[in-house]
Parts: sequence; C-alpha cells; structure tokens
Amino acid sequence: MADPFPFSAIVGQDDMKLAFMIAAVDPSIGGVLAFGDRGTGKSTAVRALAALLPKIRVADGCPYNCEPDHPVRLCGACANGEKPKSSLRGAPVVDLPLGATEDRVVGALNLERALNSGEKHFEAGLLAQANRGFLYIDEANLLEDHLVDLLLDVAASGVNVVEREGLSIRHPARFVLIGSGNPEEGELRPQMLDRFGLAVDVKTPQDIPTRVEVVKRRDAYERDPPAFQKQWEGEEKKLRAKILRARTRIAEVETPDAALERAAQLCLALGTDGLRGELTLIRAARAYAALEGVDMVGDVEMKRVAPMALSHRLRRNPLDESGSATRVERALAESFGP
Repeated sequence: MADPFPFSAIVGQDDMKLAFMIAAVDPSIGGVLAFGDRGTGKSTAVRALAALLPKIRVADGCPYNCEPDHPVRLCGACANGEKPKSSLRGAPVVDLPLGATEDRVVGALNLERALNSGEKHFEAGLLAQANRGFLYIDEANLLEDHLVDLLLDVAASGVNVVEREGLSIRHPARFVLIGSGNPEEGELRPQMLDRFGLAVDVKTPQDIPTRVEVVKRRDAYERDPPAFQKQWEGEEKKLRAKILRARTRIAEVETPDAALERAAQLCLALGTDGLRGELTLIRAARAYAALEGVDMVGDVEMKRVAPMALSHRLRRNPLDESGSATRVERALAESFGP
C-alpha cells in the first residue's frame, strides 16, 4: 500500500486542516464534522493526519490497541498479570461503512465459536479497532440515528460497554471521531450536530491557481508516491513536532476568567442551547493557542476557532436567511469588535 498523501502538501482547506490538528492535540474536544463537496480531500486529510502523528505503543495481540504504559486504560486481559509485551504501530484509521450493523460496530458474541466449543468469546468490533486512533464515517448524514448516538456516547466516555447474550464487556475506546458528508444528500439532526466538537464547511476551490496546484500535487503523488513523500518529508517533520509540542504544553496554557466570560457572551448572543458550545470553544481555543505557542487564551484564539466550534450549534432563524458562519462572524464583530 502506498504511503498516504502528506498532510502538509494538502492545498488550501485551512479550516479543515486546523480543525483536524486541534482534535489531534485535544481529543476530548469531541471530533470533527467536515461537510461539503465531494472530492475536496476530506478522507485524504484524515489518513494524512494519522500518518503524520507519531507511532503509538500497543500491547502485542490485544484487539483493543491497549497502551501498556497506562495501566488504568488497559482492558481486562492486559491488566491481569505482568506488563504485556508491546510494539510501535501507526495510529489506526478505521472506516465505518454505511451498512454496518450495531454488532459490527460495538462487537458481539462469536456465534461460530460458541456453537462449536460452547465457549463464550467476544468478537471485538470497529470501536475496538479504532481505540487510540481515528474512526472515520463517510456520509455521516446517511448513517442510522441510533448508531450515530451510540458512537458519540462512546467517543465522549472513552469506554465501550457491551452487555448482551450473557456477555458483559468493557474495553477502552478512545478515538477521534471524524464525520464527513454532502449536505445535498441530507442533514444531520441538530442534536447530533451539537455533539460533534468542531464542524467545518469544505468547498471546492474557485480560483484557478489553487485548482492547478491541487492537480499538480495529486498527479505528482500518484505517479511516484515515495518521491513525493520524500519531497515533503521536511515539512511533515516540522508539523509533527508542532503537534507534539502543543500536546505537551496545552496543560500550561492559561484560560483567564475574561476568556470564559467572552465565550459565554458570544454563546448567549448566538442563542446556543446548553453549555457544550462554551466548553468546546474554550478547549479549541486552548489547543489552538498551544499550536501557536501562545501562553494564554485571548480574543485572537477565540475568534479563530469560534466559527468551527459554534456554527453547527445554531438554531434555524426563519427571519435571518444568512448562513450560520455569517451569523457567528457577525456576533464576533459585535462581541469582540472588528
């Protein structure tokens, strides 16, 4: 299999790339929803980001990708006895197909083994495979509602609980949920939209120089993937180091009360329901500050991430025909100044 397209070589789509990087720095933000035109690099960016991140240490033979150095995050099998042997692997990227059943997603009893030997054995599902990596849902707006609710609940808790057919299984399932889709094929329910941490609109470039550059880079990559990877190796190392530094220093970024008040003021002005908007806005601003090497969350950081943290949480206003992003920008100007 050819190496993924380099993340640093993706042309444009700055909001999408930033949202993915913020989610990689702080997975607790709750994943990213990238809605927009087909063929704009959404799935390419997910795989490119996973390849960009450092390899993870995984317990050998564990179906849940357990992390040996964190005992509290081990599954039952890895937690019993001595510290398991381990090896380094790339962060997993697991695709969730539209036709997947709930058993395929969460895991289920291995019926063949049960019938042949009478032994109850849990067959790990896609959530287990995605632990410590990315779970990618293409056409998330077409996925059955109960599956989306289930995925969002597990993504928020970091634990998958399966109780059926006499089995009671708990295993770690900490992953970054990435959803994509085309709005022309249907929209997600507002309750589901609100549960995604960040959301970005992905548009096809409308200027000729950008379109030409996209085609040139993609053509060069497909003709000789190793040579293209080598060409961008330096930029990839810089970006990887930037994300690692941000992960290390995010705990040191200060969030003053003034920033919290700004977030609350903005969400009140926009009429967002609940407090998830404020919490996501603050976390995203903090991760962005860590990426930029800033020690404190301020207006600049809040304004940069507010559209992707709040646009998808707005109620429809029949008296306001402007898009949600425009409404956020307008509220930002009123609350923060131009």
